[in-house]
Amino acid sequence: MPRYLIRGAVPNDEEELFGLSAFLNTVNLPHDREHVRRLLEHSERSFRGEIPANQRKYVFLLRDLETDSAVGTSMIVAQLGRRDAPYIYLDVISEEKYSQTLDRHFHHTVLRIGFSYDGPTEIGGLVVHPERRKDPERLGLLISYVRFLYIAMHPSLFQQEVLAELMPPLEPDGTSHLWEALGRRFTGMSYAEADLLSSTDKTFIRDLFPSGDIYATLLSPEAQGVIGKVGAQTRGVEKLLRRIGFRYAERIDPFDGGPHFVAPVEEITVIRKTQAAPVASIGEPSARAARHLVGGDFPEAPYFRAVACTAEIDESGGVRLPEAASRLLEASVGTRVHLAPL
Repeated sequence: MPRYLIRGAVPNDEEELFGLSAFLNTVNLPHDREHVRRLLEHSERSFRGEIPANQRKYVFLLRDLETDSAVGTSMIVAQLGRRDAPYIYLDVISEEKYSQTLDRHFHHTVLRIGFSYDGPTEIGGLVVHPERRKDPERLGLLISYVRFLYIAMHPSLFQQEVLAELMPPLEPDGTSHLWEALGRRFTGMSYAEADLLSSTDKTFIRDLFPSGDIYATLLSPEAQGVIGKVGAQTRGVEKLLRRIGFRYAERIDPFDGGPHFVAPVEEITVIRKTQAAPVASIGEPSARAARHLVGGDFPEAPYFRAVACTAEIDESGGVRLPEAASRLLEASVGTRVHLAPL
């Protein structure tokens, strides 16, 4: 019997999602109960198709069936950047200066604020309970890959580019050196205050940040040192993203300097290799079967379920599923499922 089930998050998951948010506390998943409550309501309406596709957010919950507890979560923001809520970032530009008179050469990093009103799909909000991060089932991989599985299942609901914002190095108390050197000076807000406000409204960045070039040379060495850098806590995520087709976009988050990684949907290997097929038989797969994340939609809550199991597609194009996995997915012969390779 698979120990873990990934499913769509619903309003009744508020307490558990709020608990997990304490281990992330970022713009996508701040440790704020009211935000978590709104997010879960928004997610349920998204799964039910009750709001426009480009405004949807899908939250997934990874549950340990043995302990009956949530141990991880992640989400998809269908479109980051709309007319009512622009995608705001800082372009990182390299500029060289040379004086023949002085025979001096300088390399400068220039930051320039940018906006998009028709932006990419964003994957974010990923957290695994700290006590479970070394689980042999590789829970971080499962709760990360489920987002690509869902995008592969519903390509028309998402943009052609996918974005991931990675956390930069932060101080133990959560201080962002870039924010202290830049953001605080133009907004008068602390990093925590600005980060929480930006979860619902980022337009104050557009309104208050300078519109011209910002030479990082003028910032403190500590602030310069975090621009585009990945923090220790997300280096594993960076490796995973690079492995499946993402690259650094030479853009950073205007709050903390965290790098933006992007990939076209058709170049993300997990999405490209996901297959759809009907269940042809239920039972133990053969020795040549591979491990997959197998998922399917449901008309009622929780609207989506996925499990990691050994499965194979036979010569006729049908799937052979283990009995325990089929029970968790409520799948019988003829049920259409999607398989993403692990």
